[in-house]
Amino acid sequence: MGLRRVNVIILVLLAVAFLIIVQRNLLNLSDFLHTEKPDEGVILPFESELSPDLNLARTGEEIPILITAAEDRLGAVVAAMNSVYMNSKANVVFTIVTLNETVAHLKAWLSNTRLNSVKYKIVIFKPELLNGKISKDPQTPEAAKPLTFARFYLPAYIPEAEKAIYLDDDVIVQGDIQELYETNLKPGHAAAFSDDCDSASAKGIVRGAGNQNNYIGFLDFKKEAIKKLGMRATTCSFNPGVFIANLTEWKNQNITQQLEHWMELNTQEDLYGKTLAESITTPPLLIVFYKRHSSIDPMWHVRHLGVTGAGSRYSSQFVKAAKLLHWNGHYKPWGRGSSFTDVWDKWFIPDPTGKFHPVRRHTGDS
Repeated sequence: MGLRRVNVIILVLLAVAFLIIVQRNLLNLSDFLHTEKPDEGVILPFESELSPDLNLARTGEEIPILITAAEDRLGAVVAAMNSVYMNSKANVVFTIVTLNETVAHLKAWLSNTRLNSVKYKIVIFKPELLNGKISKDPQTPEAAKPLTFARFYLPAYIPEAEKAIYLDDDVIVQGDIQELYETNLKPGHAAAFSDDCDSASAKGIVRGAGNQNNYIGFLDFKKEAIKKLGMRATTCSFNPGVFIANLTEWKNQNITQQLEHWMELNTQEDLYGKTLAESITTPPLLIVFYKRHSSIDPMWHVRHLGVTGAGSRYSSQFVKAAKLLHWNGHYKPWGRGSSFTDVWDKWFIPDPTGKFHPVRRHTGDS
């Protein structure tokens, strides 16, 4: 009787051990599997991680946010994510689009700092996706910054969501991102942008380098393909560095395919304006969303902080009241010459690998 009981106990222990081994093997297998969508050919999901501390995990409706992570601007991504996360109690989930060589650095920064409780997914951008859609000259802005086009492929990166937010990396969010997410989009509209003529940002626009607050500053209205569209050249443009997308409408209207069409046509007919600066993604978006987009509250996209002389026009009180600040333009808050770098510094988290350092006069960096 005693021997039988011992045998039963041994069998139970062996069964438990077997189940543990099977579970570990399954977990290890899942780490190596990738779920690439063959019909889309757009993304290669690299990793999905949730908060390691279940007590810190947020619940409720997920707020999907897409942001890109370039190696030389990784500190910007970290500061932007930190500002979003710390100013909201919402269940924010980041999709971070990057290149393969940046993944290890990005993961080290996220896992070894207070951002380790943030929910995120890292996906790899395939530059070959842009073949035939941008200039082949490696010196051109579009070839040097392939990640900037990731916003065109939002539904592919966040396929399970009905709505999502896109943020440029050179932003700081001071309001509750839930408020931006709840922006009302009109029926039939696939996205909401902040118009360049709105009251909050118009005061920061620097005129002279082309008409950068209307369509003629971004598109060549002498070209036949642009003329045929019947768009007014004086129509107020919008900034695509921050927007909310209705992904159901985006897919139903084939927005990605429309954007790709205009990119391809531009390589053949040179349709874009000559004073674009960094706005290489703006022209196709202006065409596709002409009079077919909703508006963001102006305080949720206060921009031009990186434009010479523009950001300094804002008062400290105005900047403090802004829900979202955008350092679009040449001067970035992690370098020299931009306005309100102290605001950005508040949200920056030092790089645990020591690779990224903001340039500051008092540090003696050059």
